[in-house]
Amino acid sequence: MGDAEWERLIYQLRSGDCTPFLGSGACVGTLPTGTALSREMARRWGYPYGDDHDLPRVAQFGAIKYGDAVHVKRLVCDELDAADPPDFLHPLEPHGLLAEFPLPVYLTTNYDDFIFRSLKAVGKRPNTAVCPWNKDIAYAEKLFSNEAGWNPQPDTPLIYHLHGNLQDPTSIVLAEDDYLEFLTSLAAEGVAGSQRMLPTSILAALTRRPLLFIGYSLQDWTFRVLFRGLLRAVPGINRRRHISVQLAPSLDTSKADVKDVQRQLARYYEDWRISIFWGTAEEFCMELRRRMGSMP
Repeated sequence: MGDAEWERLIYQLRSGDCTPFLGSGACVGTLPTGTALSREMARRWGYPYGDDHDLPRVAQFGAIKYGDAVHVKRLVCDELDAADPPDFLHPLEPHGLLAEFPLPVYLTTNYDDFIFRSLKAVGKRPNTAVCPWNKDIAYAEKLFSNEAGWNPQPDTPLIYHLHGNLQDPTSIVLAEDDYLEFLTSLAAEGVAGSQRMLPTSILAALTRRPLLFIGYSLQDWTFRVLFRGLLRAVPGINRRRHISVQLAPSLDTSKADVKDVQRQLARYYEDWRISIFWGTAEEFCMELRRRMGSMP
């Protein structure tokens, strides 16, 4: 990211013209990474294959083993719910930093409630809703039928959990079948023009404001499938210039140059109008605060 991109991002955050999109990497150090969680559940469930880092596949195995997908989801939620929340007052904690800005909508594929707690910690009154990606998840009709849902404000922001939350284990997108159903429902949403999965305020957050992805990897299949699905269902996402905070690719440096691979990935995602900050969420927060003049 160059100086102009930082200048644009800081202006957008301070003016509320930005939609944060939070993934699991925003919780590093507090919750286990997807890979660590996957390997732990694979160990417990006796997963016999070599790709034990692939959580959707491991969860699919668990659902087949126990014959009950909801039971598997509850086991995963129990594992995540046991963790203590991060220190939202720490200057490099991403949820606490984002809560400081006057942003009306926060999108997340995380199951935790950290962004809700961070907003409450700074005196805001957030509302939350879960994307009804399957027929068993209730649409938040009461919320989206009043102003708090269809016109969220910085003091009463809306948090939208695209992949469910810990409070309702049945709502989480976890196994391979869940991802397929989510994308199928999203595709049908685009064709039918329904506002069940993507209510008006969420569509506006996706199309009228640039997105700031924190906690995803461009090499992560989940991110690629999710964003491609959103692009198909909501083509207007491509109108603005987005930013994604990305970990540098994990490579065998004897066979590939990290900088060269980064340039290749950046070119690939240029069609999606995504600029990349290479680093951890903490490193991004440090650089953002430094550029805003609020880093000691």
